[in-house]
Amino acid sequence: MKMKTRKKVGKLVLCAAILASSLTSVSVAASSNWGIEDDYTASWSRQQAEKVALTEETTAPIIDMDFEDVAPDVWVWDTWPLQNRDGSLANVKGYRIAFALVAPRTYTWHDRHTEARIGMFYSKNGKDWTYAGIPYDYDNALGHMQWAGSAMLDEKGKVHFFYTATTDMNANGGKEFNKDGWVQRAEQRLAKTTFDISADKNGVHLTNEGDHQILLEADGHHYETIEQFQEHGNIITGFRDPFFFKDPNTGEEYIIWEGQAGTNRNDIKPENIGDKEYRETHTVPDRAEFYNGNIGIAKVLDNDVTELELLPPLLESVGVNHQLERPHVVVKGDTYYLLTISHEFTFAPGLSGPDGLYGFVGEGSLRTDYKPVNGTGLVVANPAEKPFQAYSWWAAPDGQVISFINEPLDENGQVQFGGTFAPTLKVSFNGDKTKIVKEMEAGEIKPFGPYGRSLR
Repeated sequence: MKMKTRKKVGKLVLCAAILASSLTSVSVAASSNWGIEDDYTASWSRQQAEKVALTEETTAPIIDMDFEDVAPDVWVWDTWPLQNRDGSLANVKGYRIAFALVAPRTYTWHDRHTEARIGMFYSKNGKDWTYAGIPYDYDNALGHMQWAGSAMLDEKGKVHFFYTATTDMNANGGKEFNKDGWVQRAEQRLAKTTFDISADKNGVHLTNEGDHQILLEADGHHYETIEQFQEHGNIITGFRDPFFFKDPNTGEEYIIWEGQAGTNRNDIKPENIGDKEYRETHTVPDRAEFYNGNIGIAKVLDNDVTELELLPPLLESVGVNHQLERPHVVVKGDTYYLLTISHEFTFAPGLSGPDGLYGFVGEGSLRTDYKPVNGTGLVVANPAEKPFQAYSWWAAPDGQVISFINEPLDENGQVQFGGTFAPTLKVSFNGDKTKIVKEMEAGEIKPFGPYGRSLR
């Protein structure tokens, strides 16, 4: 593994005009854009986060409690499809392939994280999924647990399997409760391996498992290390969820992930609070500075995705939210939607928001002055009467949004544990607006095209 780091302060590129996207009818307001290696990070401010609220356009339908378990012997949660290098859905001899976090149901719902593995599913129609088990040798994998990632099928038929290598929480400080809630102290690193893939009448097969290797670790400057996290012991440490992304407008490739701010952003700056007028009347509560989530990025330097250049984060939520999980990107022409999921309990003191899929929109380039979509940042959220019914939403390039059933309430108001695919939602992306337009079947994934172009 080779990793290059560079601290570079680029010149601000002022865009005199922004070309309207051919795929959106409403253009995003023109904004300043930066080179991908420039030392600029957009901020999700407290002023913006105060506007988070459920709307009709962003509230998911209530999930029917008569749901089926896609794999009855295992809990199933964070899910992602196998994509081609350009972002389109991979098709292997008529099969669609998905991966998800799994753990045996012999573990409790809450303990499933401590024994998480990544399982494989395949389907001919994208609705009826067959669970094919864990495709890798656990003894070869890195970390005690393997948490969420992404998967890319390259032009040579090789599967690049990205994941989070996570240490044993019990062996590395464990988990405990403090006044802020659950503290999770497991070190996380970004890892990958490779497979050959084949398919026949008996299903899909991953073979010839490659070496497992660490791609990236927190550097302490842009991205907080486990040691830095332990100094203040907030809620959840994070350096995870590697997402492979090829920018359709430049052809450059990147790994994007969830991180937390390092030493260069270890306190709250004016831009983390809001504009001047807002700052004059707003008091930031104690400990808000420890809620320091960001969205990291590294540039891919080789075709095998083993050499990376660590770059400054794309977005930060210092003083706003501690956790920007599973970040990913949807592109429509020159408009970039940076998407992430977050929890109610990870908002900083003085702020609140639902478990949901949050989105930020910018124009012209991947590193841009992102602003919350819809004026609220919400793209998908659970209904108020069932606030935790689903989680871990992931949006395909055409707006299909998959998730898992989390903790819905039954007719008596009692929490039930899901651990299976939730109904897929279809979301429209139009300028700085999004809207849920359709509910599909549980776990449904229809074919979709590359980033920047949807199948019709």
